[in-house]
Amino acid sequence: MAKAQDVMTKEVVTIDGSATVAEAVKKMRERKVSSLVVERRSVEDAYGILTRKDVVSKVVSAGKKLDEVKVHEILTKPLIMVSPGLELEYCARLMAMTGVRRAPVFDGKEIIGILSNTDIFHAAAEGKI
Repeated sequence: MAKAQDVMTKEVVTIDGSATVAEAVKKMRERKVSSLVVERRSVEDAYGILTRKDVVSKVVSAGKKLDEVKVHEILTKPLIMVSPGLELEYCARLMAMTGVRRAPVFDGKEIIGILSNTDIFHAAAEGKI
């Protein structure tokens, strides 16, 4: 049975919460990603995430300007995270129960990847689950 670490995307793109949403959108487009992990302010702080859906539903549809809204104002926090060794079946259940489409993979010290529902879909299609 495949695990999160087997199919996750290893490159995690991050952003500071004080950045503007315009900067975040630019970074998403440049890096060709649909979400950014928002860096913690301190070791005790929780990680956050900013997705394209957040931008559309919380900024664009509200008639706000991308360069006037900060990432920390619209991010989702805290995150649902999975461990590298968690089997994909359980990752899929967790994501379905919590309504998230992506979950950072956390090894206990740092985020080492990000697992998306698309990653799980492809693993299932390839017979890895």
